Amino acid sequence: MNRSLFWTTFFTVFLAEVGDKTQLAAMTATVRSGALWTVFLAASAALVCATAIGVALGGVLFRVIPEAAIKWAAGLAFIGVGLWVLARG
Repeated sequence: MNRSLFWTTFFTVFLAEVGDKTQLAAMTATVRSGALWTVFLAASAALVCATAIGVALGGVLFRVIPEAAIKWAAGLAFIGVGLWVLARG
């Protein structure tokens, strides 16, 4: 296993997830239910599944679509979502 890649990926995903909607949803579910372990396990399983889809899809996409095109599409998608959120304001 490539340790450098592991830690780079870990910290990138960790920083991307801290304070996002997923974390807020987990906090809300915990407050409403009081079931810390159930919410923790369910949220962890959901993140693992979402990540597995991303890794599998990324493995396929990068074989057929140039990396630059994927970066542009992802960047434009993030800008689009940001504008949509602001417009709903």
